[in-house]
Amino acid sequence: MRNNMKNRKYFYPLIIGIMTALLTFTGCSNYNDSNTETMQQDVEKSAETDSTSEKFSEAESPEPTITEIDWSDYFGGLNGAAVIYDPTEENYMIYNKELALTQRPPCSTFKIISSLISLESGIINPDDSVRPWSGEIFWNEDWNRDITFSDAFRTSCVWYFRQVTDDIGKEKMQAELNKLKYGNCDISDWKGTLNTNSDNPALTGFWIESSLKISPKEQVEVMERIFGNDSTYTEKTQNILKQVMLVTEPNVTDIPVYGKTGLGAAENIVVDAWFTGFAETIDGNKYFCVYLGQSDEQETSSAIAKQIAIQILNDNF
Repeated sequence: MRNNMKNRKYFYPLIIGIMTALLTFTGCSNYNDSNTETMQQDVEKSAETDSTSEKFSEAESPEPTITEIDWSDYFGGLNGAAVIYDPTEENYMIYNKELALTQRPPCSTFKIISSLISLESGIINPDDSVRPWSGEIFWNEDWNRDITFSDAFRTSCVWYFRQVTDDIGKEKMQAELNKLKYGNCDISDWKGTLNTNSDNPALTGFWIESSLKISPKEQVEVMERIFGNDSTYTEKTQNILKQVMLVTEPNVTDIPVYGKTGLGAAENIVVDAWFTGFAETIDGNKYFCVYLGQSDEQETSSAIAKQIAIQILNDNF
């Protein structure tokens, strides 16, 4: 637009000059200096309008509002935070704002992202997604077998997604995280050597108590970028993700809830517990995240984070 403005600056005066010369040469007595001045004013007015339009188009849309809400009763004394984003109202409902803005390792909630990237790029074919078990005995019995994508997601099979992540590769992973604005976007500890709770390369990665970090509010923003109206991801990919993220426990939810838990430990102590995703309501999607930090006096788990999230959603939507 600025180039067009620059061209008009020189183009209109040239036209005015040519028209004035032609009309004078043909003896047009009705065309005088007053006409020239009027045309010049019209040109300047047009330029001013274009300038205003340019400023308007470049102006950023208003930031969503933040409403702080006391949801402490749901947490029962646990150290935690909750964020729900309502796109219709362009409003964040936040409990414990300080913790909601604090970045922590995403742990297994990151399986949403690795699934998204691998489904979109064809690394995972849902119809032929079995990966063979190495024979190594893992602490989770559900992982000790050949396993499909959907089962790996629902059982949060780390070795499966460790392989998927390596198939995606560093370059593509970094580009996709930058696109999603995923927390600090730091995948520098690719193998997860910073993880003090495990030194098994099949069970570690940059997303498990390592270099990658994200806040509960950022988790919600990423969910909206994936499943919102402005998503750049295919409907097919979104629908496959929804299938594996659906909370199907009977009599648990009054509305469809899609999410993923995550749990991180350091020196065998739970330090991060997550449940993030979205709920389908009659007023549209509501994007949510519940996070629980380390608690010395009470049990902390991703199952509790999930329970808290579902209760808040059921009671408020």
